Amino acid sequence: MQVPFEITFRGMEPSTFVEVAVGAWLERVVHVHDRIQHCHAWIDLPHRHRRGLPFQVKLMLAVPGTDGVVVQAESTDVYLAIADAFLAARRRLQDVAQMRRGEVKHHAA
Repeated sequence: MQVPFEITFRGMEPSTFVEVAVGAWLERVVHVHDRIQHCHAWIDLPHRHRRGLPFQVKLMLAVPGTDGVVVQAESTDVYLAIADAFLAARRRLQDVAQMRRGEVKHHAA
């Protein structure tokens, strides 16, 4: 299933390689939760004049029945930041799927 996505670059030039990486990670995450309707990724490189500042990646995944799944990650390498963000999103989507199936325990009051 092809999920539509958009990418917003801040503080850096748009890159087709980054777009391809986001698309590839999104395809991997769709296998965990197949009801993703849309993905928006923000790739941010804060002020370049300061050394050691990492890339920041924020993801917002639109999933029915929730307010959406929002995660963020940062790393000194843009591809590692993308991978970390999508791995965190996959964990969140697994939690959403478990709650939807009723597999989450509820403690008695």
